[in-house]
Amino acid sequence: MGEEIPIVGTVVDVMMTFQSLTAEEKKQLARSLTSFLSQYKQISDSYIIEFFSEGLWDTLPSAWTEALRDLSAPQIADLLLDSTCKNRRYPSVWPLSLLAFRATAHALAFPRRTHGSAVQEVGTRGLEEFQENQSQSSLLGHNFRKHVKPKKQHEINKLGKLVKQLCGLTECDNVVDVGSGQGHLTRFLSFGLGLSVTGIEADPALVAMASKFDEQLLSTLQKKSLKKNVTTQQLPAPGRSPRHVVGWVNPTASWEDFVEQLKKGGSLCSGPTCTVLPRKKRPWESASNPDQRPDSVILPLSPTQPCLSNAETDCLVSSQAKSDGRWTSPRPNVSPPPLQGPPEITCEPSSHTACYPKRQCKFETGEGVGPVACKSHTSPFSCWTSSPPPHPDCVDTAEWEEQSGDPRFILTGLHACGDLSATLLRHFASCPRILGITSVACCYMKITTCENPTPPGVLIPPCPAHPEEPSHSVFGYPMSSWVRGLPGHQLSYKAREGACHAMEDYLQRLREESELLRVHCYRATLETVIRGARPDLRRAGIQTIKKAHLLPFHEYARLGLLRVGLPADLPLDHAGLDAMLKQQWRVVVYFSLALLLAPAIETLVLLDRMLFLEEKGFQSHLVPLFDPTFSPRNLVLVAVKPQEGSYRTQCGEA
Repeated sequence: MGEEIPIVGTVVDVMMTFQSLTAEEKKQLARSLTSFLSQYKQISDSYIIEFFSEGLWDTLPSAWTEALRDLSAPQIADLLLDSTCKNRRYPSVWPLSLLAFRATAHALAFPRRTHGSAVQEVGTRGLEEFQENQSQSSLLGHNFRKHVKPKKQHEINKLGKLVKQLCGLTECDNVVDVGSGQGHLTRFLSFGLGLSVTGIEADPALVAMASKFDEQLLSTLQKKSLKKNVTTQQLPAPGRSPRHVVGWVNPTASWEDFVEQLKKGGSLCSGPTCTVLPRKKRPWESASNPDQRPDSVILPLSPTQPCLSNAETDCLVSSQAKSDGRWTSPRPNVSPPPLQGPPEITCEPSSHTACYPKRQCKFETGEGVGPVACKSHTSPFSCWTSSPPPHPDCVDTAEWEEQSGDPRFILTGLHACGDLSATLLRHFASCPRILGITSVACCYMKITTCENPTPPGVLIPPCPAHPEEPSHSVFGYPMSSWVRGLPGHQLSYKAREGACHAMEDYLQRLREESELLRVHCYRATLETVIRGARPDLRRAGIQTIKKAHLLPFHEYARLGLLRVGLPADLPLDHAGLDAMLKQQWRVVVYFSLALLLAPAIETLVLLDRMLFLEEKGFQSHLVPLFDPTFSPRNLVLVAVKPQEGSYRTQCGEA
C-alpha cells in the first residue's frame, strides 16, 4: 500500500496545497461569473433539439458563424473546448469577441484536475488503477468490487479515504452516508476503513439490496476465515457493520428533524442474523407522498464485524466463530490505508435527493421491504435503544426511546442529487453534531430556484411538521445572500442541465470523429418533422434510441415518431431533411459552444455554496477528487468545523 501518511497531517496538507481564494476574491469571482453568463444566456438556455426549428445558428454573431462554420471535429476540440491545447492552428482569423468568450469561459471555471495531473483517456483505459483489468480497480479489495461498476469503484475508493481523513482530523469515527443506495460506499467505510457508518436511503428496495450485499460480504469472510482454521484466541476485537435506514431527507425539515430521523433507526432488538427478502408488489409509490412515505426504518443490521484494509480483504487469515448470537471477527493488524497521494484543494448517473430525483422520486414498483429478523448492533446512534418492533418488517410501528448520549458525526453524500446537497450543507452549518462534510453534487437541473420552484422530476415536499413555526424550506440555488443579490445570477433549468454534461467525454468523441456526434443533428431534424405534424408538440421526450448513430435517418425517424404517438409512415420531405442533415457540424459547433459554458455554470453553483458556508462562519474547499474523464461530477466540497480542544474533551471524556 506504500508508505503510510498521518491522517490528520494529510488533511491539513491537502487543504494547504491550493492557495484558497479570499472572501473578497470569491465574491468577485461570483460577480464575474454572473456577468459573463448573463451575456450568453441565449446559448446556455437553448435546446440543441431546436437547432433547426428555432434557427439557433442564425442567433450567433455573423463573425462567429463565419469563423466556425467549416471546422472539423478535431478542430472544434482543440480550438474551443480543450483549455490545455498549446498549439492551436486557426484555419481563419477569429474575431476577438469569440476568442474572449472562449478564454473567459475557461478562466472563470474551477480547475477539474489536480495541478500537474496528466490528461487521461475517457473511461478506464486511461486510469492506472484499471490497467490490469478494465473492470476492477487495483486500489480496491476484491470484496469491495463485487456488484460495483468501475466508475463507482474509483469514486468510493477516493471518497472513502478522504472521509477517513476527516474522521482522523475531528477524532470522530461516526459517519452518516446520505443517499447510500446499495451501500457500496457504506460498506467500504465500515468494513474497509473501520468507521461506524449509518447509511440513509429513500428507496426500500435499494436498502434491501445493501443489506443483502452486506450479508454476502460477511458470508464470504466467514468462509475464507474457516479455510484458514485460525482459532478464536488469535482474533482481535471485532469491528462494526454498517447500519441501514430507510428514510427520505425532507428539504423543508430542520436539522433537529434530520437527527431525529437518524435516531428513529435506533438499535434493533436481539435475534438471529437479519435476512432481507424483497417483497413483491409493495405499494410504495413516492417517497415524497406523505401518505405513502415510510418513516425512517432500520433495516437488516449485521452483527459487529471486522474492519478490513484494502490489501487484507483478499487475504483474510483469521476465522470467525459464532458464539451466543454474535460473530467473533478479526481485525487487521495494520491500520486502514490512508489516502495515497493526497489531492490538491482547488478554488460530481447517489442517487438520493431532498428534491426526489431518480431513486427518490419513485420507488421501484413490485419491490419493497421483506421480512427481517432484527439483531443488536453498534452504530453511531447505538445510544438509543428500543423494545422489539411489534411487526417482523420493523416498519412504521416501532417507537424508539432516547436513552443517553449525543453522537457527533461526519456527513457525506456521493452524488447527492438536486437539492439534497444544499440540504446537507444547511444541516452542516446549523447542526452542532455534524463536525465535517464531504459533498459531491449532481443533477443541478433538479435544484429548486425562485424562478422554478418545481423543476421537472421534482415533487413538492410535505408541509413542515410544525406549521406554526417558520418554514426551513429554502431554494437550492442561490444559497448565499451574496449571489442572491447579484444582477443576472439566475440560472435556467436548461443552463443547469447543461452543467451536468461531460466535457471530457465529448472531447474524445470529437477527436475520434465518432459517429455518435450525429445524434444531436438527427434529433434536431426530427424535431422539425414532429412540429410540422403537431405544432403544439415541442421538445417531446423520445428517450434513447439504441444505436441511433448507426441507423439511417429514416429508420431513426420511424422509431422516434412512434414514441411521440405519430404514425411511423408520416410523409417526409426528404430533400429538406437531407439539407438539414448536411449541417451536422454546425449542430456540433453550437452544442460545443453551450458545452463550453457548462464548467462555468457548475462553478457558480458550487461557489454559491462556498459563499453560503462562509456567511455562516465556515471555510470550505473544493477538491477535484475523481478523474473527470471517468467521473464528470468530480468536485468534492469539503468543510470541517473548527475544534476547540480534542473531540474527547468536548464529549466530556478524559
